[in-house]
Parts: sequence; C-alpha cells; structure tokens
Amino acid sequence: MKETIDSIYEMYFPHIYRFLLSLCHDHYTAEDLVQETFFRAHLYIENYEGENIKSWLFTVAHHAFIDYERKRKRTVIKEENFFTKLFHRGKDSEDQMVLSEEIQEIITLLEHLPKQQKLAVLLHDFNELPYQEAATVMNVTLANFKVLLFRGRQAIRKQKGVNEGDR
Repeated sequence: MKETIDSIYEMYFPHIYRFLLSLCHDHYTAEDLVQETFFRAHLYIENYEGENIKSWLFTVAHHAFIDYERKRKRTVIKEENFFTKLFHRGKDSEDQMVLSEEIQEIITLLEHLPKQQKLAVLLHDFNELPYQEAATVMNVTLANFKVLLFRGRQAIRKQKGVNEGDR
C-alpha cells in the first residue's frame, strides 16, 4: 500500500461524507460516521490487499452506517431540526432556501425507494462507483445490482413525473 491514511483521508473524505450524508440526512451524524469509517480503515489498512481502496472505504462506511442505524433504533430523538437551524445561520436566505429545496427534493425522492434501490442509486449515480464495486459494497451480484439500480432510477423518474404533473 503506497498511500498513507492521511492522503487517503484527504482524497476520499468528500466522497465518503456525501455518501453518508445522503444515507443519514444529518450533517453531524455524517461527520461522526466519516470519522468512524476512517478510524476503522486506519485499524485495518495494513491487512487490505485490494486494488481499489475507494470501494473498500464505501464498504466500511456502509457498515458503519448500519451499525449506527441499529444503535439509533434504540434511542429517541427529541427535536431533529434544532441544530440544523444553528448550522444555517449567517448564510444568504435566498441561497439557503434554494439549496434546502433542492436537497429536500432529492431526499424526498430517495426516501420513497426501498433501501437496496436507494443504496444502489447513491453508490453509482451520486458517488460514481463502478457497477462491480458498488455491487461489492452492497454484497450482491452484479446482475442484482444492475436490476436494483434500474428499478431505483425508474421509480425516481416516475416520482418526478408525478410531482411535475402536480405543479
């Protein structure tokens, strides 16, 4: 392994962060999960022998998210929007509003997808992982991944068509 954990972190942080943010929809949780991902990667980087570290990091991130979800199901969140209000202070309200609407539209479209289809769309379309690597992250066959991705895209198109028709 030629690369150090610092260079790997700098190179892949934005990709892993966006992936986790799209899964958990919370900036602070995504940051925590990114740190957990790279902590786990640091622990096991010496044993990693694969060629593409990006797909391995997405696998580690996905497992960190699954672990987080299992823990979260046992806890009760009082008010989710409190901290997001603090995060958006000082930004131009028009820019903030447009960005919030776009993010909310994407989140809404993805929320209605089954988990596997959502994950397939996030890995391939948003994080640009090749089919085989994304299938490996999801632990499914390549053919199954392609079916999940196709159905996810189809469902998003259908939802957008319904939403456009309502306007």
